[in-house]
Amino acid sequence: MHILKVRFRSGKEFQEAYARDLPTGGLFCPTTTELAPGNEVIVEVNADELPNKVLLRGHVKWWRPALPRLRVRAGALVEFEPDEKDKRDFVVRVLGGGESPGQLRKRKHTRIPIEVPVRYRTEGSAEFVTSGLREISVGGALLRTDRPLPLGTEVIVEVTPPGGVSPMAIAGKVAYHAGTDAGIKFLYRDGGGSRRLRELIRRIRLG
Repeated sequence: MHILKVRFRSGKEFQEAYARDLPTGGLFCPTTTELAPGNEVIVEVNADELPNKVLLRGHVKWWRPALPRLRVRAGALVEFEPDEKDKRDFVVRVLGGGESPGQLRKRKHTRIPIEVPVRYRTEGSAEFVTSGLREISVGGALLRTDRPLPLGTEVIVEVTPPGGVSPMAIAGKVAYHAGTDAGIKFLYRDGGGSRRLRELIRRIRLG
């Protein structure tokens, strides 16, 4: 999936690029790579006001070439996916001056927005629940759940890498809630856990 990296030097610059008229919001992303309408992309938003880079899934509405004589930049208008509402609203609040950057917690690892089927079980249970991941990084993930799992609950998440046959088991515990979804902090049981997870993320990004 193509990643469009956009950096804003100020909130005003972001507001000028933000497409409020789209139902789920969107952003103009400068790029000379021609993209067809409907192409799925990831927009990586970077700004000094944000504690981390924020990655949002979306699809291309249109792309235009550069027109130097008219000072028109090449780029694509990307509409965000409905599931990205919370992250979209967060970016709009911060870059619109609604939140103080000093009050925001910085993550060590950037989360990648994904839609990957998984299954998980809680510690002490042998029964797996079919679910999916909405985000992942080396440090954790956002797990879809029908009802909030108690904070501190230890879980085993099984995910099959793209092109793989056998699932990879990842241990973690519930660190926060996002609606009914569970924010998972990964727990490495051995020294190779981080390395295997980095390889999994690499294959997800390429897939």
